[in-house]
Formats: sequence, C-alpha cells, structure tokens
Amino acid sequence: MNEQTLPQSFSDLSPELVLDAVDSCGMHCDGRLLALNSYENRVYQVAIDDAPPLIAKFYRPQRWTDEAIVEEHQFVHELVEQEIPVVPAMQNAEGASLFSYQGYRFALFQRQSGRAPEVGDPATLEWLGRFIGRIHAVGALRPYAHRPVIDPHTFGTVPRDWLLAHDFVPSDLLPAYQSVVQQALDGVAACYDRAGDVSLIRLHGDCHMGNVLWLDQGEQAGPHFVDFDDSRMGPGIQDLWMLLSGSRQEMQTQLTDILVGYEDFYEFEPRQLYLIEALRTLRLIHYSAWLAQRWTDPAFITAFPWFNTQRYWQDRILELREQIALMEEPPLWPV
Repeated sequence: MNEQTLPQSFSDLSPELVLDAVDSCGMHCDGRLLALNSYENRVYQVAIDDAPPLIAKFYRPQRWTDEAIVEEHQFVHELVEQEIPVVPAMQNAEGASLFSYQGYRFALFQRQSGRAPEVGDPATLEWLGRFIGRIHAVGALRPYAHRPVIDPHTFGTVPRDWLLAHDFVPSDLLPAYQSVVQQALDGVAACYDRAGDVSLIRLHGDCHMGNVLWLDQGEQAGPHFVDFDDSRMGPGIQDLWMLLSGSRQEMQTQLTDILVGYEDFYEFEPRQLYLIEALRTLRLIHYSAWLAQRWTDPAFITAFPWFNTQRYWQDRILELREQIALMEEPPLWPV
C-alpha cells in the first residue's frame, strides 16, 4: 500500500465503515459494535453472525509501515507455532493478516478473555517469567528488519528534540526542563555504559500487567500476552522491569521470582540490571512526546485533560529529577 494514500486521522472511521471493513473480509457482522479502550489505535469488538465476536484493530495512520505491521504479525505467529499463549492476527486463505478498507489498515483477532494477574503471588510471577523467557528465546532467533530499536536515541533524544521543537513546554519552565532532561539523558548514557554490550532481541515492548490476561481453568490456564503493537528490538529487561513495583526490596523479590521461570528458557544477562531505571527514564520522556504528537486527536484531549498544563510539566521536571537520583543508585543486586 502506498503510505501517502493513507488517511491522516481517524476522523472518517465511522461505525458503518468499521462494520463494512470486517464484512469485506468475509465475516458477516450482525450490527453490534463495542468500542474498546485504546488510544494509539482504534479497537472494536464486533459481533459476528453465528460465531463468537471478533476484535478489529484499526491502525493509527502514518505510524507504522505495512512492512512493520506485517513483521509484528509474523513474530506473534512464530510464538503461536511454539505454543506460547499469545493472540495472533487472523490470516485469510492466502495467509494475509493485514487488510485495508477505504484507506484504513486493520487486523482481526479472536477475542481473548481473562483477568488481571495476581502480581503479589510468587508462583504467578514465575509463570509469567517462564513465558516471557520463551518469547525471548524465539525473539532472539532473528532481528526485525522494519521496526526500530528501543535505545537512548529513539526513546530519549528524538522525543526530547520533538517536544522542544514544537513549543509544548511552557516558556517559564523551559530552562528547567531543558536542563533536567539533558541531565536525565546523561544519566541514561552512563547506565548504558555500565551495562556494556547487551544482546538486542525482538520484544513484546510494552509488557505491563495490562497486556497480560490470566485464565484460571482449562487447558489454556495461565497468562496470555496481548497487544504486540509496540514490539521492537531491545534488551530483554525491557519486558521485565514494567512488571516490578513497590519498594526496592519488593522489586528485588519480584524480579527474583520472575527470573526463576525466565531462566528455564532464556539466559538473563545480569548487566541488564543497570538499564532498569534508564529504561524507565526513557519511557517517561517518550510518553510525553507520544501524548504531544497525538494532541490533535480528539480522543486524547478527552482522555488526558491534565496533559500540557503547567502542573503537568512541573511534575515531569520533578519526576526526571527523581530518576536522575535513581539511576545513580546501585542495581537491584550486585552485578
């Protein structure tokens, strides 16, 4: 598909268009449509005649190339072939998983039920670690060709420069923000220097508890990983640190439980412990730019009314100062 022919926004993505798009794939909708909680893309539960509902994901225009989307779909299908519990994009008879209707690109998925995992349970964390280790073992087999790397440049320097070039930071806070974000990026660079040359593999990329659904019974009991939309190349710790929370001691215990399962299937490089707070810092910088770049989307203005206020940027300055201090602390355990 010619990327220049894609729509610029979701403004023309009406319920009728969504139903017609799903119908165009040979799925006969019965007219019932439920918008699900998603901001980067538009995601709907679509009722199908005489069959379970499907999930239709319409990709944000201008974000990923067709090749990058298909590459992510292929990675998830590789995981399915290894019987790893993920939710792949459905393929048609020709093997295609990315479809287009009136310029909007979309994919269809089976609906996956489940609840949030019990984050305080060591057995649950070990189970999660076991499957993330299996994901990483597959992810290490070959690199992405069309998806970028999570690193200080793509998640730090680029979003910082974009924010400063587009005048989002209030003028009276600009000197403080410029100073603290540079100190933060210097701290990130120091963490990466301490970590040294760590392996880069295909990742989930956004592996927080909201992207894990847990089933309690049946042959598929346990975690199911969903939404690989942010999948990129990066260090394996990227898919682990977002599962940690609480005090330093609590995070040490949680990571220990996760690695008990993880290392059954993939070797953990201890030097990656230097990257935990660095990656958290990069995510904070990237998140501000992510919101700013989508601020013309009415859904963002409604969902994030606190963004781009004086208080928002004051809080980000304080947050980055805290991260600068955290990046100077020793890793969770000696490396």
